[in-house]
Parts: sequence; structure tokens; C-alpha cells
Amino acid sequence: MISIDFILLVSTLMMFAGVYGFLTRKSTLAILLSIELMLNAANINFAVFNNLLFPNGHEGVFFAIFAIAIAAAESAIAIAIMINIYRQLQNISVDKLTKMKW
Repeated sequence: MISIDFILLVSTLMMFAGVYGFLTRKSTLAILLSIELMLNAANINFAVFNNLLFPNGHEGVFFAIFAIAIAAAESAIAIAIMINIYRQLQNISVDKLTKMKW
């Protein structure tokens, strides 16, 4: 069995990689992937801490599955918005999106 410390280390690395990608990338698609990476790190933590606190319960796993479903719907909507922006501006770089500002 894999130790909880190792799983939390992997989750922490995923979170930091997502934060780094979110802060440094200029493409909206790369930013979306970074957000998804951070959400998956949080879902791993839900499952691990559920197993640690309630070994016979599955509430954390069900909550993580629900969060994954919500994240998939959010990604579909975000990609649809990106496709619409690309059709209008021919670019999805965050620096070039000045039309959407007030």
C-alpha cells in the first residue's frame, strides 16, 4: 500500500505546478489546464483524508467524483468560450483579449 505521505506529496506538487502554470502562462487553454491540475490535487486530498479519518467511509471519494464531474462541465463551457473568442479574434492569448474589457 502506498503511504499517505507520498500521496500528499504528489498532491502538493500537482497544486504547485498548477499555480505556477496559472501565473506564468499566457494561453487561455494552458491556464485552463493549470486550473484543472489544481482541482485534481484537491480531489486527491479529499480521497486521502477521507481514507485517513474514516477508513470504512466513502464520502470523500464520492465528493471527489462529484467535483470531477463539475470540473468536466466547467472545462466544456470554458473551451466553448475559447472557441468563440478564437473565431472572433483569431487569437486566444490572454494579452490580446482587450475586447472583453469594460
